[in-house]
Amino acid sequence: MKRLSSIFALTILLFVSCGKKESSGDDFSKPTTEAPSTEAPSSETSSAATDAEKYDPHRGEGKYDKVDLGAKLDQAMATEGEKVAGVKCTSCHKLTDEKLVGPGWKDVTTRRKPEWIMNFITNPDPMIDKDPAVQAQLEICLVRMPNQGLNDTEARNILEYMRKNDGVK
Repeated sequence: MKRLSSIFALTILLFVSCGKKESSGDDFSKPTTEAPSTEAPSSETSSAATDAEKYDPHRGEGKYDKVDLGAKLDQAMATEGEKVAGVKCTSCHKLTDEKLVGPGWKDVTTRRKPEWIMNFITNPDPMIDKDPAVQAQLEICLVRMPNQGLNDTEARNILEYMRKNDGVK
């Protein structure tokens, strides 16, 4: 008897819930009679073009205008950078010039300025969108570098680890 009552209650609930719904005005399934917009591009589009024109491919985009590197390697920073890279970077990057998911790190500190590296590590999305060299690399690797949420110290330690990998002593 309890089973029959449960089935009956469920059936009633189903009929009630499938009844006519009142429209809230947010019905996106209705066809629209409005013509597509033919307005000129917004100021956002033109400001994006201006941003791309202001982009410095040697510095990148981010808060780092000047990164002072010592002539000698800071071994303690490099050791910490190796730890962070082991967790956040080495699943996609090798220390050689071989591509894994992303490009290898060999000689990256001789090809790129420290400001560019720090800005890319901490702020990859705008640089991927604007930097021609990164866009060319993206065509090869096919995967955007995710923002790992590194703080300044972690990023600087990774840079020092990259320097160590490139033979700085």
